[in-house]
Amino acid sequence: MKKIILFIAALIFSTLFYGKSIGLNLSLFSILTLVILIINNKENFKIKRTLIYSAMYLATGIAVFFHDSTLTIIANIVSFFTLIGLLSEHKASIYVNWLNGLYTTIAGFFHRNYTVNEATQTVEPKKEIDYLHIVKIVIIPAAIVIVFIGLYQNGNPIFNELIEKIDFSFINIQWLLFAGLGYYLFANIHKPIEVEPATSQDLKTGNLLFKTKDFSIPILKQENQLGIILIALLNVLIVIFLITDITFILTNEEVRGSVFSSQVHSGINALIASIVIAIIILLYVFRGNLNFYKENKTVKKLAFTWIILNSILVLSIAVKNSQYIYYFGLTYKRIGVLVYLILTLTGLVTTLVKINKTKNIWYLFRLNTKAAFVVMVIAAMVNWDYHITNYNFNYAKSMDINYLIDLSDNNTLLLKNHLEKSKLSDESIRLIENKYYHYIIKLENSSWQELQYDNFIN
Repeated sequence: MKKIILFIAALIFSTLFYGKSIGLNLSLFSILTLVILIINNKENFKIKRTLIYSAMYLATGIAVFFHDSTLTIIANIVSFFTLIGLLSEHKASIYVNWLNGLYTTIAGFFHRNYTVNEATQTVEPKKEIDYLHIVKIVIIPAAIVIVFIGLYQNGNPIFNELIEKIDFSFINIQWLLFAGLGYYLFANIHKPIEVEPATSQDLKTGNLLFKTKDFSIPILKQENQLGIILIALLNVLIVIFLITDITFILTNEEVRGSVFSSQVHSGINALIASIVIAIIILLYVFRGNLNFYKENKTVKKLAFTWIILNSILVLSIAVKNSQYIYYFGLTYKRIGVLVYLILTLTGLVTTLVKINKTKNIWYLFRLNTKAAFVVMVIAAMVNWDYHITNYNFNYAKSMDINYLIDLSDNNTLLLKNHLEKSKLSDESIRLIENKYYHYIIKLENSSWQELQYDNFIN
């Protein structure tokens, strides 16, 4: 029965995607994938974490229907691998989920059904696969259904008319091969598998840091002194930088794009260097036995101070970026700066917790990769092209209209609505009307698989 379900899913897969662009089909595929996974992994879907990741995967799939941005599609794919990997081992770290999900998607069927003979170095089936039975359960029901359709056509003119209206011309060799690809995909993922030894090693590795055998007081004393001197000097340096940075923000009255751009970008570069160096240094200083040295209170306080000062630097960059946005509008780069600041602040907070709670480097990696995934999914929910356009028209002191026109079609209807409300040049009006015309043609020619939200509101 489960094999029949996989065949049906494969046919649906080909119907959804063969010769089609992305739209409603990806949303329906996300639902179909969840159905296949639930049927074959019922116990795993009783786990709270599985339900959360399923909801995130479904949310990204639905979001594609409303705005098929590249970010949304990428988030859907990553969520797909995350969920598949989670079903293979729900206790594994999220980056191991990605590895397991990718491997399952590519080679799940062969991993479950074939093995390598070490003696002969040949691939052999783990168990006998009854291909004849597989053919029977597909061909025989299909043949019988076709016979009965013919009989019913002769017995009912209305049924005959209905059948004749069904167009199966889209079914060709390429379509069938695409369906074969769909079957291979679902045959891979319906029972997710683990990659070893990566999964077992991840499960064995905890988050806590432990004292090693080479615990030497004299050596730790030297390391403690080095940490105090180094981090103290870096604290002084960043304080000086912050004073000058805050002074610039409060006293600069010259509002030019070049000024703000230079300051934001240089600030980001300083932030990148500061955070990367901060984390590396702190990880080095608190890499091992110094965490258990009784006289480490001073270096810990200095480390916490440095993290707080770096957090203030994050806020300083956020203020300058907000000023930049206020005067010159939203762009993807300026939004990217804000996203980076959020992830940076997360990295700083988790580093502080790592030191305070005596965690290891794997704690940082696990928590920050999970944070990055969550931020990506949340970002994928937003139609950025629409909101960038809306903000720039309504709130920005000045804006680059050509930048808005060059964005994806997700803002086309909004641009059209602003033609009568805003004073634009003749060239800008021409470009917007041209973009709108081509977008409407695209919507009108969309098949049901390619439908988007704009098809229903236009």
